Amino acid sequence: MSTARRASFGALTATGVALALVITGCSAPASDPKPAEGAAGGDLVIGVTSDPDTLFPWKATQFQAVNVLQNLYGTLTEFDEELNVVPGLAESWDVSDDGLTVTFHLREGVTFADGSAFDSEDVKYSLDAIAAEATAAVASSSLASVTAVEATDATTVTLALSAPDAALPANLAVINMAMLSSDDTEEALNTTPNGTGPFILDDRKASQSITLAKNEDYWGDAALLDTVEFRVIPDESSIVSAMQSGNVQLAVFDDPLVAQTAEGANVEVATTPQLSYHALQLNATRGDLTDVNVRLAIQCAIDRQEVLDTAALGEGEVTGPITSPAYKSDPDARPCPERDLDKAADYLKKAGKEDGVTIKTIVSQGEYATSVNEAQNLKAQLADAGITLELEVLESGAFVDRWIAADFDAAVALNGGRPDPDGMYGRYFTSTGNLNKVAGYSSPELDALFAEGRQTADPDKRKDIYAQVSENLEDNAAWIWLFTSYTYTATASNVDGFVPMVNGSLQYLRTTSIK
Repeated sequence: MSTARRASFGALTATGVALALVITGCSAPASDPKPAEGAAGGDLVIGVTSDPDTLFPWKATQFQAVNVLQNLYGTLTEFDEELNVVPGLAESWDVSDDGLTVTFHLREGVTFADGSAFDSEDVKYSLDAIAAEATAAVASSSLASVTAVEATDATTVTLALSAPDAALPANLAVINMAMLSSDDTEEALNTTPNGTGPFILDDRKASQSITLAKNEDYWGDAALLDTVEFRVIPDESSIVSAMQSGNVQLAVFDDPLVAQTAEGANVEVATTPQLSYHALQLNATRGDLTDVNVRLAIQCAIDRQEVLDTAALGEGEVTGPITSPAYKSDPDARPCPERDLDKAADYLKKAGKEDGVTIKTIVSQGEYATSVNEAQNLKAQLADAGITLELEVLESGAFVDRWIAADFDAAVALNGGRPDPDGMYGRYFTSTGNLNKVAGYSSPELDALFAEGRQTADPDKRKDIYAQVSENLEDNAAWIWLFTSYTYTATASNVDGFVPMVNGSLQYLRTTSIK
């Protein structure tokens, strides 16, 4: 890729994002791009490497599943293309002076795909169910401050909070917080999604394709496309061939070499920096990894730039834990910012592991393109320090199952970032976080910092708090953060109006058209 195309996270407006996330009343209209100028109608085919592993939004962690569900379901708040929090199914909200009561005013006339009306009872049902431990929702910790949900009237919902929560509006905007009908069940929705989004499910062929159709009754501007098909094609190079032959019109690549081969007379490629981050996730509750010295030895034995250069042709940036633009970590503020095998040896000696350790490591194949190359480079580097990564390569669905169950010592993973660091990490690295079992690490210090971060509205104070969170995670080598990279959105020349986003969302399929 040319130097001119290497966009920087610094181009994002950090202050604007931070201010947008502070919990305040809101009544501004949603800020979508203008509808595309192409003719309405048409059928778009998107090439994807994996079939969605679930159609239930409260449990979706796989990128392919999230991309589909974002177009089927709605949330109380949304992100615009600049990651500002804007109205969604709630057209406005008010916050009490003490910050302990948030009142959402819902849009009227919204219906689910089955034709039933959306109202406050559905919001109460959804929020209560997401928060319930029995649901096992992957974003339940986002509601940690909510003590009660009241359907005040048909279009009003009141939330009582235990403390002010500056992260709440942003946390409500992710698809894991989708509003569902109180009449639906997880089993039913995994077969027949029933959302309020711009598209509805039209057809599904397992392991082959999933097709969405325009929702004619969508509350916002109707989608321009008649259908969107997510067609499963096993590898990115094959997707390029399908685009060149005209069988696929849009694809999102994460392999820069593949992106180079895709660009041509009939295909344009847009490069977008991502909030998502690549990491070697360590489960500090298992085996040798319970010793912080072993984890620090792993941290010191890795040259992150070499991983980036090897797996992604250097297209990206070495990163610390937090990629949120307003709270971005300093990647040099860590033990061993550069590879140091002598320090790695010292840490192993402190752990009584001078002869080395073996770490069983899971790796996904199919969810993103660089995973196996990352794993192999990490294995080669760590071998120099007497640390053996025993790699187990799994297909995407099996990897997600093992990951959710925390059935791993280490995992080579690509995790989605968020504009607010509370939603990004509060569910992982707090003792009560619903994904803390996956993270494998928490501490009283982190619990206190995350609580303080939620309760603080001032952007500068929050920035200092999350800098302390980042320092704690790095000093204890909770995980080994490697790099952020880019997505490369390839579109056929007749595709107009699609807006790539730094959080990886495909929500702007609703403004896309075929010329």
